[in-house]
Amino acid sequence: MKQIPTDLVPALLMVCAFAAVLVPREAGAQGRVAYPATRTVDAKDVLHGVTVPDPYRWLEDAKSPEVQAWMKAQDDLTRKELAKVPERARLLARLKELAYLDSVSAPAKRGSRFFLTRRHATKEKSVVYWKEGKAGEEKVLFDPNGWSKDGSVGLGDWQPSHDGTKVVYQLKENNSDEATLRVIDVATGKVSEVDVIPGGKYATASWTPDGSGFYYTWLPTDPKIPVDERPGHQEVRFHRLGEDPAKDRVVHGKLGDPTAFLSAALSRNGRWLVLYVQYGWTSNDVLYRDLADPEQADRWTPLVVGTEAQWTVEVLADRFFVTTNDGAPRSRVFEVDPLRPARKEWKEVVPERKDATLVSASVLGGRLALNYLKDASSLLEVRELDGTLVREVKLPGLGTVDGPFGLPDEDEAYYSFESYTTPREIHATSMKTGAQELWFRLKVPVDPSGFEVEQVFFPSKDGTRLSMFLVHRKGMKRDGTARTILYGYGGFQVSETPHFSAMLYPWLEEGGVWAAVNLRGGGEYGEEWHRAGMLLQKQNTFDDFLAAARWLSAEKVTSPERLAIYGGSNGGLLVGAAMTQEPKAFSAVLCAVPLLDMVRYHLFGSGRTWISEYGSADDPRQLAALRAYSPYHAVKTGTAYPATLLLSADSDDRVDPMHARKFAAALQAATTGGPVLLRIERNAGHGGADMVKSAVESRADEYAFVLANTKGK
Repeated sequence: MKQIPTDLVPALLMVCAFAAVLVPREAGAQGRVAYPATRTVDAKDVLHGVTVPDPYRWLEDAKSPEVQAWMKAQDDLTRKELAKVPERARLLARLKELAYLDSVSAPAKRGSRFFLTRRHATKEKSVVYWKEGKAGEEKVLFDPNGWSKDGSVGLGDWQPSHDGTKVVYQLKENNSDEATLRVIDVATGKVSEVDVIPGGKYATASWTPDGSGFYYTWLPTDPKIPVDERPGHQEVRFHRLGEDPAKDRVVHGKLGDPTAFLSAALSRNGRWLVLYVQYGWTSNDVLYRDLADPEQADRWTPLVVGTEAQWTVEVLADRFFVTTNDGAPRSRVFEVDPLRPARKEWKEVVPERKDATLVSASVLGGRLALNYLKDASSLLEVRELDGTLVREVKLPGLGTVDGPFGLPDEDEAYYSFESYTTPREIHATSMKTGAQELWFRLKVPVDPSGFEVEQVFFPSKDGTRLSMFLVHRKGMKRDGTARTILYGYGGFQVSETPHFSAMLYPWLEEGGVWAAVNLRGGGEYGEEWHRAGMLLQKQNTFDDFLAAARWLSAEKVTSPERLAIYGGSNGGLLVGAAMTQEPKAFSAVLCAVPLLDMVRYHLFGSGRTWISEYGSADDPRQLAALRAYSPYHAVKTGTAYPATLLLSADSDDRVDPMHARKFAAALQAATTGGPVLLRIERNAGHGGADMVKSAVESRADEYAFVLANTKGK
């Protein structure tokens, strides 16, 4: 729909539209909520001979004054209703105690300098520090807390140069994906006025060894390019410090394919420039340049192209260590000589394990650090470069390792460990000797020892074995009376593993259960597990989730009137599909920044880049599968749907908020069940706002909504 400039809209029409939005409907069946009026339109598409109605299409246009007024009315109603919940004030106070904590990241060494991030209990946003030497005094590099009065300007990705003298970083408005690249001098804190690069949405800078410039992915910001076509205009460019970014050299031109991503990484020695062309989440091509050879410096040499597999490259001097799931769904590692790149010359150094999935392989201190998942819990190994096992790193129990992190030629590395009942710990380790030292342990005002974690296994609808983690008070009786939140994601190879969250504890302290299930579509059990929950197999993900809900009731952990489900983004699609397919299985739904209109999703935000995961309405077979589970199209008038809280963000440029708006409108008109509320986070992107207070307010609303719409003991 073409946007009409607001200065051409007659004032009377504006007033009437606004008034119409605020006329309440009659209260729902339970007499609790009178929703703002929402009109319908006679919009429809005819796709492959199939008519697809779309009565709330007008809500796609967020710039429309009528839609803006509707959004405000919905958000005002939601906040008013949530404020009525008696438990909310207590939950909010407890969440504040648990969210404002002192925390720190593992340090990153560049040259003689160390860089780290600290979250202060007295600040809303994390602060980045640097210091000269390991024992040096910490100095502030970035403090986003003072970048804007309302906290809407934030810090994205940041990359120090190899010598630690410069840092290139993303500056973000409203915590959206859109970003501008800037460069800061570490010693002086001066931000360059020349090195300002718009179009840094997908940019992660890769520095030259001498720090004179960096490679990055550039995306045009021309508003004339349709949003869904922008990814097809990505380029890899090289920026030399102090020069006009508009004249940056194009290293690889645009692909013209909006479903693909471009990125490049320069080896630490500056010789090898590795290019990735990523096609969705299932396959990518890898090419490279030998910058030390004048005849090869401007020529891309294919390493792997045209496969249905994924490849990543770690470079150590003049050797490539290639991790792939090609012919090995749980992944393996090869050593490759880039001067002899033919596949027959490759040497397998780490074979595929049948009992664990390789998450990452890093070259640290001249050895391989291998991070595995075994039944959704981390396992860490150190091997020689030829694959010989040196040691398995002893971990405290079932949990999640992040890292290890370090440099290919330096002995010291860091990794973090956490679980649902173990606050995050950061350990320093020697790659050579295996010696370890606790570098940091998160301190929280809660005693996790009163709670326990169970890992249970059960069959899905088709008999597939599923895993789920349960977190609850020790000694909890299974009598079906515990309120439970079931969480899932199930897509894009994302693995659901045990993480510590202090903000989970107010729910546990209320006697609640947290259940996190490992669904097909994720990455816990390798690429076959992922593919079993994507495209025409996506219904498997929803079947797995519904099986988890039934197991929780059958095993008397909870009951349908005490069960809530929670998911965000692709997980928002998950809970939207689950509640429309089996509405009696739950009493409450938390649906955050979701995809819900699966017929038109690819036309908005970053949707075209997900076609390899979901399919597209442009394909008749895929359209049939999408329509079969698309939550927006599955809403049926007169159905008692669970109470639903949709959580959206006003500046989400990844998953367009139109999904939440249209689904909220459809549910409000159709349901005879619980209330349907739409909460809109201001100055926030897909990941929400980056301030602690925003996260605390949101979580308090989520818990309050569940308590108000599930049955207590």
